[in-house]
Amino acid sequence: MNPNKALWEKGDFTRIAETMRESGTALVAQLGITEDLKVLDLGCGDGTTAIPEAKLGANVLGVDIARNLVEAGNKRAKVEGLANCTFQEGDATNLHELKDGTFDLLVSVFGAMFAPKPFDVAREMVRVTRPGGRIIMGNWIPGDPTLVAQILKISSAYMPPPPEGFISPMLWGVESHVVERFGNAGVPKENISFINDTFTFNAPYPPSEFVNTFKNYYGPTMNAFEAAEKNGKTSDLQHELEVLFNSQNKSTVKNTTSIPATFLRVTVAC
Repeated sequence: MNPNKALWEKGDFTRIAETMRESGTALVAQLGITEDLKVLDLGCGDGTTAIPEAKLGANVLGVDIARNLVEAGNKRAKVEGLANCTFQEGDATNLHELKDGTFDLLVSVFGAMFAPKPFDVAREMVRVTRPGGRIIMGNWIPGDPTLVAQILKISSAYMPPPPEGFISPMLWGVESHVVERFGNAGVPKENISFINDTFTFNAPYPPSEFVNTFKNYYGPTMNAFEAAEKNGKTSDLQHELEVLFNSQNKSTVKNTTSIPATFLRVTVAC
């Protein structure tokens, strides 16, 4: 089985996505989406940005490698009565089922960054976007002090070393790498712009319970706990994550969580 597919079908990312809805909607509201715009939401999960895009009138195709998330997205679209939003399985490294120049806008928020072969991913994103269209990516930033970068950093310390040739998904959060990847796909540097933005995770339960949500449902964290267990370090990992989540919680309401995380927003003019 494709290891990337196995990672994202592990657990149930919808449980994390539920804490990301408000920021997903707020981000989409800034993208200038108009009625009948053709949008590809790549690495869409269960529709955190795809559903709000469709609610603004766009014709949205969500593509994700994880079958369970595609099924969850189609279910959400049906419940919302959105006939203009469909989800299907696909691999960001090879979107062979999609024709050249099909989409006005391609959105990938914490999605395509996790696919292997980043140069292939950039090339495919450019290929399926029409000339004059846009690509918007949201990518976590390596070494950033906020939540997600720190979860991944802490988790990696408990994991065995990655296989030879592994390229960290976090490099999508480095401007020079983004420029190089899209440049290789034919996009000039001046057509790529960057801003640092914020995505907030909001949960109606305390930070310690939010740690357990990641532990039980988020593939990368699940793998870290499995590795920690083999080395008798489960409690160490649990403690490190609880300290992180508690220190970053900005909620003023007891037993709730609100944690902002910084990301790199990339805009590519095709």
